[in-house]
Amino acid sequence: MQQFDHNEHPHRRYNPLLDEWILVSPHRAKRPWQGQNEKIAEDNRPEHDENCYLCSGNVRSNGVKNDNYTDCYVFENDFSALLRDEVDFENNSNNLFQLKPERGINKVICFSPKHNLTLPEMEVSDIEMVVKVWKEQYIELGSQDFINYVQIFENKGSVMGCSNPHPHGQIWAQSSLPTQIEKTQRNLRSYYDKNQSSLLKDYVEQELKLQKRIVIENDHFVVLVPFWATWPYETMIISKRHFGNIIAMTNDETKAFSEILKGITVKYDNLFKTSFPYSAGIHQSPTDRVSHPEWHFHMHFYPPLLRSATVKKFMVGYEMLAEAQRDISPEQSAKILRELPNQHYKTKTN
Repeated sequence: MQQFDHNEHPHRRYNPLLDEWILVSPHRAKRPWQGQNEKIAEDNRPEHDENCYLCSGNVRSNGVKNDNYTDCYVFENDFSALLRDEVDFENNSNNLFQLKPERGINKVICFSPKHNLTLPEMEVSDIEMVVKVWKEQYIELGSQDFINYVQIFENKGSVMGCSNPHPHGQIWAQSSLPTQIEKTQRNLRSYYDKNQSSLLKDYVEQELKLQKRIVIENDHFVVLVPFWATWPYETMIISKRHFGNIIAMTNDETKAFSEILKGITVKYDNLFKTSFPYSAGIHQSPTDRVSHPEWHFHMHFYPPLLRSATVKKFMVGYEMLAEAQRDISPEQSAKILRELPNQHYKTKTN
């Protein structure tokens, strides 16, 4: 009988944030690929595109003209998924047909006036401006009495459904806790009530001792591939100090967070020497005016690329019908990311 090797043999791993399991099949990474190959997006964008509805001074599709902004620019989404308006609703639902109105506010944040930049190509000081705006929006939106959660996120790349290549992210603030947040909160709370400590603080301290899945760290934050990661090069940024939301960051932590944001996105671009696509977002305490000592600030990166700039991971079949599955082990992907250069491939000189 063979000795178990987590880099070779199929096994399941537990995700304590979502109370879910994932199947890991590392031996499948060796199989030949004859499936779909994505087209590499051309990266020859101008600094200002007169046809881009997000560029400084341009007119958007609804006729509103953008400010001539010079750093971060925020506006309410012209095609919001949620609406502010309160509606009259008579709840006649039963257990099998439940529905309720959902109120919210959707905003767009342009990271930079330069159309041809992405986060890894921005200066740390400019990323700090983005983090500052995230803080301001968390406060502004969270102070609305009907807003109970503020979701900050970025979809980067056309393969992730991003409709515009201008560097930007979004905020969806809403009256209910979204499903993933509700599940995470339930598990964070259960752990906190049992142990009187933060699940993610205890977790990151163990990861720092093991050093198997750490990609980058500085004085205040850690980037790692989670033990339970689903996507091939999935990572998390976790604060070393236990705090619940972005407004609790000190000035030093804000700078360190900006530095590590640049660090991991540079490594992503360097992996396949392409503008690396991903969906990324911050998970933090709700704004429901209730104390949440269980929450620990963290940020997820979910990139789809698997073997190259043109081959992505598909969530189909077994993943849709049974449970999530990955091929390359988290330890292998962490090692690959960790050993990549810290300098962006576009700026390297011979």
